[in-house]
Amino acid sequence: MKITQKQYNRILIAVGSNAGSTFGDPKATVSEVFHHLRKAGLSICAESRLFRSPAFPKGAGPDFVNAAVLAESPLPADEILALLHRIESDFGRERITRWGARTLDLDLISFQEEVLPNQAVFQHWVDLPLAEQKIKSPDQLILPHPRMQDRGFVLIPLADVAPNWLHPVFGKTVQQMADGLSAEEWAEITPI
Repeated sequence: MKITQKQYNRILIAVGSNAGSTFGDPKATVSEVFHHLRKAGLSICAESRLFRSPAFPKGAGPDFVNAAVLAESPLPADEILALLHRIESDFGRERITRWGARTLDLDLISFQEEVLPNQAVFQHWVDLPLAEQKIKSPDQLILPHPRMQDRGFVLIPLADVAPNWLHPVFGKTVQQMADGLSAEEWAEITPI
């Protein structure tokens, strides 16, 4: 009998909270989620520091506590997304208002270096004007996350855990994308 080794996929996850959960304030919530990711079966390779950042879009609510995780799992991308949604629900997440306050936000940022579902759909969501982003959300998993390159609150924590991860479409590393942020964005996102 041949024993086969499981294929582990490397994934990047952005973590955020700006509303209390059953686990405490946003800082306690984000700190607690690392344990829940492990308990759900993800192998955590690295956790970022915690950062404080303004809500997006600006003025949309209280400041966020953000972090990032580099993990591995044999699960396919859609099952990882479902797992993240279950954990959000366990933390009291309700999807009422787009970009509203959240007890927990877990975004699957990347799955290996895959572009899902394909490059044309990915590019459509990258190019979507901000006004449409506020009212539209994809009905399928888009990877890498089509807004990661625009969001300091994602890139700065990701640079802690995967600075050399190369974006499969843009050809830039996380660190290069973070270095492209404005001085104002860097100043707004502070380690806790």
